[in-house]
Amino acid sequence: MLLRAILVLSLTLSVAACDSRLNPLNWFGGEREQRVRVDPDRAAGTPADPRVLVTEVTQLSVEQTTSGAILRATGVTPAQGYYDAELVLAEINNGAVVFEFRAAAPTRVTTPGLQTIVAGVTLTNGELAGVSSITVIAAQNRRTVSRR
Repeated sequence: MLLRAILVLSLTLSVAACDSRLNPLNWFGGEREQRVRVDPDRAAGTPADPRVLVTEVTQLSVEQTTSGAILRATGVTPAQGYYDAELVLAEINNGAVVFEFRAAAPTRVTTPGLQTIVAGVTLTNGELAGVSSITVIAAQNRRTVSRR
């Protein structure tokens, strides 16, 4: 029994120490940015969701949990007062998941200047099955994290 416990422990530590796809800590990483021009109609929102795309995604991370992961994006808006930030699922295609980073514009005149805003979404292990990359789109750029 002790030998079996030692064997399981050494196997677990071996997988955790290597850069293997079996290691849950290595599932996503290597964030990269791409500058883009977004179609103005897409940036402006729709009648069903009038929120606009944030100006730029400045940071993107995937944090593992016991039941899946938390996708967290940090972005900037062109003025103070943006609210109701959300990562909205836009597309799932061949292992690539795309979210739009949207926020509601202020309803009154606000102080100009960049505002940092954060949004996140939880993804279950089932939703992550078969996912090779996650992209978050803003008005001026997009950031992507991929499985290692």
